[in-house]
Amino acid sequence: MNEPSSRPLIQTALRARCPRCGEGALFAGYLKVRERCEVCGLSFGNNDTGDGPAFFIMLPLCFITAGLALVFDRTVMPPMWVHLIVWPVFIATSVGVTLRPVKALMVGLQYKYRDVA
Repeated sequence: MNEPSSRPLIQTALRARCPRCGEGALFAGYLKVRERCEVCGLSFGNNDTGDGPAFFIMLPLCFITAGLALVFDRTVMPPMWVHLIVWPVFIATSVGVTLRPVKALMVGLQYKYRDVA
């Protein structure tokens, strides 16, 4: 089974599935990529996303958090300790929810655009 999945790459990334077959699980843990797909046998050993997923999440998240904190501060005017509780929880939750799909997308993009020569 060497044919690429007919599913869009974003769909397989959101489901954390193999970019080739769209069926096998991509991760062995929360962020640890498997050695190979258990369905089609595609090796994931050559994939190296590095800090890419974290960068593509944290950069926009910094602007979003700063904007939300500013609006929240101007409208609600909470004490500083509320900011110290709300925003770290918001950032940790946002990163926790988005890191896995973004990493799956980057693995899928590496598979799709890899130079096979």
